[in-house]
Amino acid sequence: MCLGVPGKILKIYEENSIKMAEVDFNGVTMKVCLETTPQAKAGDYVIVHAGFAINLLEESEALETLAMLEQISELGKKEQD
Repeated sequence: MCLGVPGKILKIYEENSIKMAEVDFNGVTMKVCLETTPQAKAGDYVIVHAGFAINLLEESEALETLAMLEQISELGKKEQD
């Protein structure tokens, strides 16, 4: 099973002739390859799997998904208590 996580593109740049982006995942930023989503631009949300942006996502869908992931995280914390 694969898990793609939504993130917001902060900036786009080239690294070794590869289209890359700095993507924010709820306060955590990482480098992501945009070669599979060349139409992506700063401010867009993308689904990221294994360091590659695999799909563009509407902001409302991204925020809904992030809220659900936060709820799952909170449930896990409650079970540990």
